[in-house]
Amino acid sequence: MFMDDTQWLSQREQEAWVRFAAVLELLPSALDTQLSKDSDLTHFDYFCLSTLSETPTRILLTSELASRTNATLPRLSRVLTKLEKREYITRTPCKRDRRATEVALTEAGWNKVVASAPGHVTEVRRLVVDALEPNEIDQLANISAKLLSRLDPEQRVIASSPLYRRQQPDTGKD
Repeated sequence: MFMDDTQWLSQREQEAWVRFAAVLELLPSALDTQLSKDSDLTHFDYFCLSTLSETPTRILLTSELASRTNATLPRLSRVLTKLEKREYITRTPCKRDRRATEVALTEAGWNKVVASAPGHVTEVRRLVVDALEPNEIDQLANISAKLLSRLDPEQRVIASSPLYRRQQPDTGKD
């Protein structure tokens, strides 16, 4: 005899899930649209450049950049090839391990991040931050951390780390 042990979603859980799934589908496209129009970058291009810009040396191993951006190596390689052609990054063999490759943000890449950041932040604020009350921002951060603990238990993506908040510069707007 077949028994269905599935714990189906309640009506409220289903509503929350469907709305959240819609955000997951619509937000990346909206961010891509803004960055493409204003900066000739995709959101993932920007994410790679900004991830490099946030490291003290502006250099990461390809494997580390892939981990921090949750990218497969083939996807990251295609994006890095494009960014390298535009002279935003360079790739060189790692001096410590010749099997590894270092990705470095160039001055042009730094300038691209600096020029792109205001429009991107404005769009993030318009689409997400300004739609929420301050206590909802805290709730979003806490909910996201809980979801990331299940989605990324190895804490490969930097946002999954419990230290992430402390690594961010204090803007004085908390």
